[in-house]
Amino acid sequence: MVVLALVGVGTVGFFQIGGDDATWSDSLYMTLITISTVGYGEIVPLHGIEDRLFAGLIAISGLGALTFLFTTLSVFFLEKDLDYSLRRRRMEKRIQKLRQHFVICGFGRVGRSVGRELQNTGRHFVAIDIEEQRFEENLEKYPGLLYLQGDASDDDLLDAADIEDARGLFAVTGDDSRNLMIIITARQLNPGLRIVARAQELRNVEKMRKAGADAVISPDFTGGIRLASAMVRPHVVGFLDEMVRSDKNVRIEEVPVPASFPPTRVGDLRLRSPDYILLAVREEDGAWIFNPKVDELIFAGSTIIALANPSGRAQLKAHLIEKMS
Repeated sequence: MVVLALVGVGTVGFFQIGGDDATWSDSLYMTLITISTVGYGEIVPLHGIEDRLFAGLIAISGLGALTFLFTTLSVFFLEKDLDYSLRRRRMEKRIQKLRQHFVICGFGRVGRSVGRELQNTGRHFVAIDIEEQRFEENLEKYPGLLYLQGDASDDDLLDAADIEDARGLFAVTGDDSRNLMIIITARQLNPGLRIVARAQELRNVEKMRKAGADAVISPDFTGGIRLASAMVRPHVVGFLDEMVRSDKNVRIEEVPVPASFPPTRVGDLRLRSPDYILLAVREEDGAWIFNPKVDELIFAGSTIIALANPSGRAQLKAHLIEKMS
């Protein structure tokens, strides 16, 4: 609008300056070459200081208006890419500060459910998905969501998710072949990483395990078991469902016993608390001790299974570390 106004004012002004020697086309042309600072020559003669001052003001104003116009257009076309680059750079810096986090490859229905459980139990995670719209639609449900857009089987993208410092990875896209590639890539980048994968087809479960997955879950198979459980043990299923729905975020958690932990009687440990309850101990050789007695010994390398909320899990870890000092 400013440029058009300048063109109009300049055309009228130069027409008045030229008098009988100027036409409207001459005046318009004079205005255009003045605004653009091309300066091919004075199509409309400028005789006095007032005429030249008018032409100078038109030139200066036109240069400023055109500069603003082209800058605005450039920002309009480049803003999206620039904003995306800045957001991704900030996101990657925040991700690099994480330690012992989880990487969710695929943020569809299953991936979002995984993310919600990690969020509810106080665990950090980075989500990766090809469709950025999935993240934008769920930012309100996942405050502070850390995510990367792209193919999770790409080495550079997994590096950007700081896979070397990650505790575990979920390969839960809706495509078994892509999950398989994610497993292979992630295992190469971090051999000690725990990988849990989703398999749409039961025939692909063994392939994923051979590729490096520590656990493979088939929603159809698991769903069938849950349906049967809801029929024959409804109160148990109801109890587990209530744990997930409750705002207290109580879960059956596992806490590894540190490597330098001295053999200690269960009775000598504070394994009863309003925030956690001891359920079982899994020994290093794989043997299970359910509802352990006070005389049972807990050794380094064992895993404590407890019913706990996030605060209770942290307390239990701190208590085991305290026992070593």
